[in-house]
Amino acid sequence: MEPGAVRISSLGAAGTATLMNKVRSSSWGTGRGSRKMTVLAALFLLASTIAGTAAINLSAADTQRIGKRIWQNECNGTLAGLTSWNSGENFASLGIGHFIWYPKGQRGPFEESFPKFLSFAGENRAVLPVWLQHLAAGDFVAPDCPWNSRAEFNQASQTVPMKELRQFLARTVDLQAEFLVERLREALPKMLAEAAPSRRTQVRQQFDRLADSAMGCYALVDYVNFKGEGVLATERYAGQGWGLLQVLEGMSQESSGREAVKYFAQSAKQILTNRVRNSPPERNESRWLPGWLNRINTYVQS
Repeated sequence: MEPGAVRISSLGAAGTATLMNKVRSSSWGTGRGSRKMTVLAALFLLASTIAGTAAINLSAADTQRIGKRIWQNECNGTLAGLTSWNSGENFASLGIGHFIWYPKGQRGPFEESFPKFLSFAGENRAVLPVWLQHLAAGDFVAPDCPWNSRAEFNQASQTVPMKELRQFLARTVDLQAEFLVERLREALPKMLAEAAPSRRTQVRQQFDRLADSAMGCYALVDYVNFKGEGVLATERYAGQGWGLLQVLEGMSQESSGREAVKYFAQSAKQILTNRVRNSPPERNESRWLPGWLNRINTYVQS
């Protein structure tokens, strides 16, 4: 990046204000300087569109209700379900949101979220098990999952570390719910940066329509935890994503409240059906589709 250039996707309110001040105070005249002025003004407009995090106003009670519903979706609301490793996967699924945790040397196309929750928990002064308290140069660094396979993970189900992990997850359910909402707040600028310029306004408006109700917030929070933001190149089949961005782009209706959630659910079902159709045959993703669609149905049953 050239000196003085601005990374638009990371601008916050302060950065946007600074850029606006440059536009207002510039003394550039005509010709080449005027063209610079035009470019800078355009950058400001773009920054205003995609800067910052989403404004989501949920009460503590609504946040906890959403968290418990997601816990039900992912783990049937059970304590045992807080520490899982699903068949055919190379990662553990932990907490009410089944946050992904890869072992050392293992990675995949899906975003790893459990280390991010550990950092969030530490920032909120939650007490982590000692074996999870990794520090490097004074800063917290989340460790890799210590179990290398599903077989190892299941064999360790009654060991001290696993019991401590399960107890930690059980006592931080409310904090996990807050983490899920925070992830949604941070998702909007990522999605707007990834969306085509011509579609950013639509994505923002549909997001805001849904975020205006607790019912819509549940749908947004659950889906972004369930299938991601839709911004990673690795989360594509046949060039098509299946995250929250793609669902919002698939909504053409301008509605609010329960109607907005209904159209969101319709779009989500179509996106997930397309994912299965585009998926590699060896993954046999069609076995998961009925459960996914049932989960989407809970959005309109609130």
